[in-house]
Amino acid sequence: MQLNTKTVSILGLWVLALLALLGLIWVRVIEPRITRDVSEQLGQGDYTLVAADGTTFTEDTLVGEPTAVFFGFTHCPDVCPTTMGDIATWQETLAEEGAEPIRTFFVTVDPERDTPELLEDYVSWAPSVTGFSGDPDEVQKAIKAFRIFASKVPLEDGDYTMNHSASVLLFDDKGQYFGVVGYQEDYDRVMERLRKLQAS
Repeated sequence: MQLNTKTVSILGLWVLALLALLGLIWVRVIEPRITRDVSEQLGQGDYTLVAADGTTFTEDTLVGEPTAVFFGFTHCPDVCPTTMGDIATWQETLAEEGAEPIRTFFVTVDPERDTPELLEDYVSWAPSVTGFSGDPDEVQKAIKAFRIFASKVPLEDGDYTMNHSASVLLFDDKGQYFGVVGYQEDYDRVMERLRKLQAS
């Protein structure tokens, strides 16, 4: 049977309408549900990290007060020092406003070199920041729980560096994911988000 031009056009319109409907279902229903399911699981997992003073960090630690979590390493040449400087600035601004600082956890992606004691020294100058390390297997569990990217990159001299996610993850006092701060994100937008986090 040969289809005429009008029939082909009608079929084409129905196909386009169906594709538009499927796209709408994806945008309005499926994608938000996937995003919500993933975000609700962030930070949840069977990991135990440790700070220099013996304090441990598990999924239960996120509950109780707003928390910021940043993954990095002490040999990081630029992203980590820059982010630590940003965090210190945020904390200072909150203090000037009479607000409590945001409890912040710096988790190493390089447990082979970053001992809890080294991390304590690394973060000591930034207000309310605690450094956490641990057994490499435990660190890998935490990286997986927070959906962080981290990869060892060999260098020509036989040493190595780490590629890793550069965002700061925010959690409310119930331990639920609240949002993310991108690397060198606009200061005013970040402060607005932190104020909302504290008020949540």
